[in-house]
Amino acid sequence: INRFRCQRLDLSGNTRNCFLTGNPDFYRNFISKELKCLLNVPNTGVYRNAHHSSRRFCFQSSQPLGEKITPLQISSTGELPHHFSAWNIHIIRSLRSSPSFQAAPVPLFWIIVKPAQKLLAIILGRSIRNWWKALPPNKRELFKESARKNKWKILLGVSSLGVVFIMFYFTHLEETPITGRARLLVFGKEHFRELSQMEYEMWMEEFKNQMLPETDARYQVVERVVGHLSESNKDIPEVSALKWVIHVVDEPGVNAFVLPNGQVFVFTGLLDAVSDIHQLSFILGHEIAHAVLEHAAEKASLVHFLDFLSLIFLTMIWAICPRDSLAVVGQWIQSKLQEFMFDRPYSRTLEAEADKVGLQFAAKACVDVRASSVFWQQMELAETIQGQPRIPEWLSTHPSHENRAERLERLIPQALKIRESCNCPSLSGPDPRLIFRLNMQHLLESSKDQGTSNSTKQDPSKPKSDFAHT
Repeated sequence: INRFRCQRLDLSGNTRNCFLTGNPDFYRNFISKELKCLLNVPNTGVYRNAHHSSRRFCFQSSQPLGEKITPLQISSTGELPHHFSAWNIHIIRSLRSSPSFQAAPVPLFWIIVKPAQKLLAIILGRSIRNWWKALPPNKRELFKESARKNKWKILLGVSSLGVVFIMFYFTHLEETPITGRARLLVFGKEHFRELSQMEYEMWMEEFKNQMLPETDARYQVVERVVGHLSESNKDIPEVSALKWVIHVVDEPGVNAFVLPNGQVFVFTGLLDAVSDIHQLSFILGHEIAHAVLEHAAEKASLVHFLDFLSLIFLTMIWAICPRDSLAVVGQWIQSKLQEFMFDRPYSRTLEAEADKVGLQFAAKACVDVRASSVFWQQMELAETIQGQPRIPEWLSTHPSHENRAERLERLIPQALKIRESCNCPSLSGPDPRLIFRLNMQHLLESSKDQGTSNSTKQDPSKPKSDFAHT
């Protein structure tokens, strides 16, 4: 099963699973046989040359990306389709090597020492427990009596420690670019740029024999989409500050991710899976939003802060539990509570924010933003067809496909207003959401009729089969 990740590595040491699942070959075969035009969303003339807007947040390209966008058809050889005109946005193509690091980046240092911190907490807690067990009964009573007499001093010390943590948290709060949301940021941007450079070199080494050349049609499509998105949003300092470097990997997995230093990696499996240029623009806008909003540094900062707090509880667990086996169970429960109460909900929040900002990026680039919700409906359909079990959202690091589609539906009216304010050409043709619903209805009716026909042929005396079973 191939999976599409919106965040390849959260840089906190934890690899996050992707959120698009399914074999793209199976998906395309099904669509070609059963749905035919389900993904064939008519073009609305999105990438025409838009008039320059006088509004402060609207920047349009000096040349169009294409007069008419048909469903994405990219061959591995040959030239681009005729509707892709020349693009004048400069994209950095050459690979630049950073100077040698004088020392390991701070986030990498904390990732390395993280296991040592936990081991130290376990040893300390276990030592306290063994020390308490070795005390004679009379000394234990003396120690308890002393603790009762100095309970206010102990309470003051614990409270002071809590105040230190609270002060640290509030003094490291920063405002998220674009959305203005308050977030904890412990690590600096430069540290993650260094760490992302190391990650970039790792990916380049892994995919060195699978990189498509700049002359490949698929590379040029991604280049133009990223170029159009960055040019249309160049009024945002975080977008214009990064140099977006394109890498298209000849890999069947449905994958795409953007590193914090602007390195864009797109797998050819994703190009095969999207139905048109609008969906591709929204997906890449989502990935660019992760880099612009510095979600990797934010997530790593929160995980580091929570891990540091958990060391106190970890020490207490190993000190209080009478046996090592119980302490191991307690440690597992504590880690799971942290994961499901803080880590995963926070990750879903970042994904929803990237969806919102990515939709805004796409709207300013005159993309048909209505195709964004259709994309997630298609992903849900693909999983249903393949019979994949639905995982509850609270168990996942990403929102469910259904919830993402519903949330985007609520954001689309605002995105359409942004698109209109940027003097984008009017959307012509039918709504892709309507086309999807009509084709789904036709598919369900065809499946129902086919199931009824098969039941009649097999045994007319038997009752009609249940539709869900069919």
